[in-house]
Amino acid sequence: MTAGMKKLALIPVLAAVVYGGYHLRSHEAAHVDVRDRVWIDHMPKSDRDTINVFALLTQQPVGVFQATSAWKGGFEAFRYEKQGNEVRAVFPQSGDRERITVSECTCDVRGMDYCLEVSGSSRGVKKYYSRKEWIIESREQVDGVLGKAFGASDSRK
Repeated sequence: MTAGMKKLALIPVLAAVVYGGYHLRSHEAAHVDVRDRVWIDHMPKSDRDTINVFALLTQQPVGVFQATSAWKGGFEAFRYEKQGNEVRAVFPQSGDRERITVSECTCDVRGMDYCLEVSGSSRGVKKYYSRKEWIIESREQVDGVLGKAFGASDSRK
């Protein structure tokens, strides 16, 4: 499996990290960057609650829109270029192209530290949230956290 395929393989399970309640890295940042961070529309209320996930990874660079529960989900990945608040996305599966505008800021909404507004896309939702700790740093780190998250999801009722 190529490095690019390995990176894409982790995308469909990013939401499991959020559901499991584990953090990818503790990080206090004065400036929030939309990239290399897990963004969700809400915290799942149960393992069957579907949440929307958005992520932009700086390596490659690749992004994803995902709707998932702990048990079922779907995603669409894309390649992108980012200039300021504009993300030019190309969806290789369909060939679609979109100019997406992202606007991130600090906030205190429903226990979240950051808010993100997304416009110009036909995918995903318009508002996402993130926590300081939800930074994507490395494939190896995500693999370890995902193992813990899947184990933790069995204990939640």
